[in-house]
Order: sequence, then C-alpha cells, then structure tokens
Amino acid sequence: MSSPLWSKGASAHPKVAAFTQGNDQHLDLVLAKHDIDGSLAHIKMLASIGLLSPDELALLSRELLAIKQEVATGNFYIESDVEDIHSQIEILLTRKLGEVGKKIHSGRSRNDQVLTDIKLYLREACTCIAQKVQTLFDCLQSLSEQYKAVLMPGYTHGQIAMPSSFGLWLGAYAETLIDDMQLLGAAYKIINQNPLGSAAGYGTSFPLDRQMTTRLLAFETLHYNSIAAQMSRGKTEQALAFAIASIAATLGKLAADCCMYLCPNFNFISFPESLCTGSSIMPHKKNPDVWELIRAHCSRLQSIPNEIALLCNHLPHGYHRDFQLLKEILFPSATQLQECLDMTAFMLQHLQINPHILDDHKYHHLFTVEEVNRRVLSGMPFRDAYSSVGKEVTEETFTSDKSLSHTHAGSIGNLCTREIGAKMEAVLQCFNLPNAK
Repeated sequence: MSSPLWSKGASAHPKVAAFTQGNDQHLDLVLAKHDIDGSLAHIKMLASIGLLSPDELALLSRELLAIKQEVATGNFYIESDVEDIHSQIEILLTRKLGEVGKKIHSGRSRNDQVLTDIKLYLREACTCIAQKVQTLFDCLQSLSEQYKAVLMPGYTHGQIAMPSSFGLWLGAYAETLIDDMQLLGAAYKIINQNPLGSAAGYGTSFPLDRQMTTRLLAFETLHYNSIAAQMSRGKTEQALAFAIASIAATLGKLAADCCMYLCPNFNFISFPESLCTGSSIMPHKKNPDVWELIRAHCSRLQSIPNEIALLCNHLPHGYHRDFQLLKEILFPSATQLQECLDMTAFMLQHLQINPHILDDHKYHHLFTVEEVNRRVLSGMPFRDAYSSVGKEVTEETFTSDKSLSHTHAGSIGNLCTREIGAKMEAVLQCFNLPNAK
C-alpha cells in the first residue's frame, strides 16, 4: 500500500495497513455518492468564505459530478492501495486537477467527513425502510379488510382461547408497525443533524459557514457543539439499530405465526406451491422456508443494538478506530431488514386463508366466553355465569352458539382500519416520503 494522503513520510507496515483497513474498501462503496455530496456542499461553502476561487469551485464541482456519474453507473471502485472512499476521491481530483484537488480537504477532518457520509447514508436508509414498511402496512391493512369477516381461533398459552378473525390478526401487525415507525422516526431525527465542520471534534480556525452546509445537505439542524457532533458516532448507529430491531421483532413474530398456521395441524393458511419448498425424501412436505428465514434473519437483527453497545459503551469521548467496525455491523443489517420487508409483503400478497377452520369440532369450546357474556347481559352475575358454563363444559353438555357481537373499538366487529391508517400517516410525515399524505 502506498503512503496515504496524510502521510508525514513513513508508510505503515503492510500487515498493519491491511489490518486497519479491514473491510472498508467494500463498505465504503455505499458511501461514495454521499461522500461526493458532502464534498460538493463543502467546497461551495469554502468558496463562499474565500478559500476557493469561483474557477476552482467550478473545476472541482465538475469533476466531483463526473465521479458521481461513475458511481451511479457502477464503474467506480476504490483502488487496491487506497485506504478509503475519501482518499480515493481526493486522489482522483488531484490526478485530474493538480494542486486544486488538494484544496478540497481544507476545514475538515476524515472524522467529520465520514460522520457526514454515514449520516447521509443512514438518512437514506431510514427513508427506504420507511417506504418498505409503508408498503407492508398497506398490504396488511388491505388483507385485514378483505378477511375481516372470516373467523379463526385465538390462542393464549398455546391453548385454544377465544374467537379471533383474520382481519383482527392481520390488522394487529399493521398497527404494531406504527410503534416500530415511531422508533424509526426518532432515529431519523437523531441522524438528520449536520456534523460537518466539527473536524476532528474540536472545530477549526477556518471561518466555516456550517449553517450553509446544513442547508445544502438538507439536514434539519446542526450538531452545534463540535465534541457532541463527534460523540454522535456510535449513538447515531445505535438509535437506528433499535428501530431496526423493533421492526425485525414484528416481522419475526408474523413469520413465526405463518410457520405455525401453515402446518397441517392448524391449516389456517396456505401459499402457492411455488412459494414453498419440498423435502428430498418426503413427497408430501410443503415447507415454509421463506418464513423460517425471515424469522431467523429477524432474530439476528434484534442482536444489533447490543453488539453496538458492547463496541461503544466504554469508550471516552473523541474518535476511536473501534468505530470503523460500526459499518460492518449496521450497513448489512439495514440491507437485510429491507430484504425481509420486501419478502414479507411479497408472501402476503399470495396469502390463501381457510374460511372453514371453525368447522373442526376441536374448536367447540372456543365460544364459552361468548356464552358467559351472553348470560351476564341477560342479568346473571358474572361469577355465576362463569361457573354455570364451566360446569357444562366439564359435563360435556355445553352447546356452542357461534354468533358474535363485538362492537367496541379494535374488536372483531370494529377493526378501526381507517383510524389505524391515520396513525401511520401521521408518523410517516417526518420522513418526507413522496406519497405520505
């Protein structure tokens, strides 16, 4: 590896260089367009305070946009002897523009540069995740309405409990996603603060216009205190990790339900043969491999906040190379969650439900609570009604009346789909999605 741009004459030992570089060459490619955007804003600001001439700004802007086009077409790469994305872009500028290319780094450190890149990347990831959650939410809402009149058994302690419905079950996951989105929205606000200009954590003697770069990069606000800006490294990633874990918990539980309900012992739902897998030895098998993998991926995603906490918790303030590993933890996690969201929505679009579940005699006692309530409404004290129905169950004389009258908000007969939709619309506002109302 050649001497880095910031070398003072001595090169790192190849083993040290390789070890400290780690997986950055691969991971930094996802930061390329964000590094360019940050640099474009930075040089406009440098020109505004007299550190670049208008001609130098024009040259640098032109070349940065040309590199950005290379990134967009997939032709950009980090050379084998270059440590990171920041160095690669500055090297390309210097090769093309000579001394002008060397001026781009004035007033910033790699610390605030990478932190800005990561915040821009995570902000985009938040928006992508929010869009995919919205797609899944809409799918669940639609299915909830479509199957709101189809009854299914509800279970507690793994035992047959009370009547439920496919509408109630699917609508539950839709509303639970709103809670997850509240966490994602909070992470988005934490992310959406501009650290550029904090340099290595203690500011700079250049008269930087940090409000200008905040506007140019569309950050909501500044990380004002330079040390606080650098302290956001790790804390920012953990905030998003908590949101990812929360969404993953919801998806994982839904996947577990689908695995169970697809089992012939339940026979609540099914999917086309093309969406399931078979056995190499048992010709009758119809395995829910997609749901099992979603469940497994989502279990792993729920460990991410703890992994980040273990990496960051006992570090004093300031930059530490430990933070480099945050990219390895969080970047693939954000991608994996989006894939799980896509697959969950795709599978649900092909959901097939069994409308005759309750014809099975084993659900005969599913309506005991309905009978207790019916007797209470007729004037019998609750404890007497409970005892009388319980006695009939024991003596096997209970007769099931399968009529239902659930009217309160959020019940089988009143799913509040519109109200749940309004809750989600309100949460989506903070992400500035194009189709958020």
